[in-house]
Amino acid sequence: MSNTPQFQIVAEPFDIIVIGGGINGGGIACEAASRGLKVGLYEAKDFAMATSSASSKLIHGGLRYLEHLEFRLVKEALSEREILLKKAAHIVKPMRFRLPYRDTMRPKWLIRTGLFLYDHLARRGTLQASQQIAVRSTDGLAAELKTAFEYSDCWVDDSRLVISNIKHAHQQGAEVRNYCEVRSIRRGESYWCVTLYDQRLQCEVVRYARAVVNATGPWAAQFLDKCSEESSQHQMQLVKGSHLIVKQLYPGDHAYILQNEDKRVIFVIPYLDKYSMIGTTDIPYTGDPYKAQASKQEIDYLLSICNQNFAAQLEPDDVLDSFSGVRPLFGQQNLPAQKQSRDYELVMQTKRTLPVLSVYGGKLTTYRRLSQKAVEMFEEYFSNMLPSESETSTFAEATGFNPRALQRQLYKQYPYLDKLCLDRLISLYGVATWQVLHSLDDSQLPVVSDLYQCEIDYLQQHEWAHNWDDILQRRTKLCYQLSALEREALTQRPAGL
Repeated sequence: MSNTPQFQIVAEPFDIIVIGGGINGGGIACEAASRGLKVGLYEAKDFAMATSSASSKLIHGGLRYLEHLEFRLVKEALSEREILLKKAAHIVKPMRFRLPYRDTMRPKWLIRTGLFLYDHLARRGTLQASQQIAVRSTDGLAAELKTAFEYSDCWVDDSRLVISNIKHAHQQGAEVRNYCEVRSIRRGESYWCVTLYDQRLQCEVVRYARAVVNATGPWAAQFLDKCSEESSQHQMQLVKGSHLIVKQLYPGDHAYILQNEDKRVIFVIPYLDKYSMIGTTDIPYTGDPYKAQASKQEIDYLLSICNQNFAAQLEPDDVLDSFSGVRPLFGQQNLPAQKQSRDYELVMQTKRTLPVLSVYGGKLTTYRRLSQKAVEMFEEYFSNMLPSESETSTFAEATGFNPRALQRQLYKQYPYLDKLCLDRLISLYGVATWQVLHSLDDSQLPVVSDLYQCEIDYLQQHEWAHNWDDILQRRTKLCYQLSALEREALTQRPAGL
């Protein structure tokens, strides 16, 4: 791609350097920059390249965590759900979930108790309360299922949530680089010396900072041991979660949460209007997180649970795509993955007043609160830090976001664009859709499908997209819309796109 961003000349050290461009690293950089700190954020590959683009894409309290008595985590997650509904309104959407009832699984009293707590552990604004419903023949479920319980949670485009945080950090003055590997961190007399290798520019660069945040996710322990003079105080349990993409299993825009005899639950979630996403598994993992793939056993497991609950019966050949993410769980070693806490731990190590903070564990829903707590741990080092505003502020793409009004305005402004294309852009960029389309006129044709050059330019210039995978997989999800011929056509385009 063209438009490779050059390193800026830095006149003085950063306050904080954040290593890792997933949801926690992006959130911490966003929080720190908005509180007036000078921040650098560096990611070895693309932003949200690993775990943060391979989640179940839910902003939820974690209904099943109540069984493990994790009331604090659930309450915090439910509170964050309300905050993110406003903060990222362009990509966080309410969704109803249905739990089909089987008398061989959890009893009704237990489900009702759990849903009552779920409704009342934290303030609930626009989301509807839970209820028991009758299963209809048109719902697509197995004939023996007659009753279900329905409750509210939210769906999110996970990789775009990462990008929104990183864009906000950049707007607040942070230096932001993907494809920029941190090779070492070393304490000096007054500052951390951070050695970077920029893969785009193919050069080594040194940055200095008063504090470092290790937000490398599954690599958190490994990074300290390999790239610093520190040693990790915790070893993570890595767990692989796999998801399947199949053709839409049932009508409607609600999701299902399905129980299994092993006490686990899986979700079946509407995806991109014409697919269903099935997941997730919990499999101990020891390999390279970048190379995680769904195994035959995982595929069979997920399909088996679906086939027990839906009238339509799925075979492995019905799986159109799959993806796997590796979650770093903070908890007891040798404890089964499904019983491990999804909570997080923030560990500060300090020598000569030069701290390094490592993030262990965490989940997508609570990233903002984790980020807030992480930055608060640096208050004694930065007395001029501003108060946090992340609980009440909104991302630029969500500021003043009114989807119906925006639809009407864009339909009128761009009558020559397909309405499905405009709806797709609104769902990705919110009010920034105006910025995406500002250079478009009625003489321009799409590059492929409904992808126009103006969107490619925007993603390069404002969202650090470097290659086609960045654009198709993480920024837009157009990978599911393009035909094999269209994908082949893109690979033949020159490097500058």
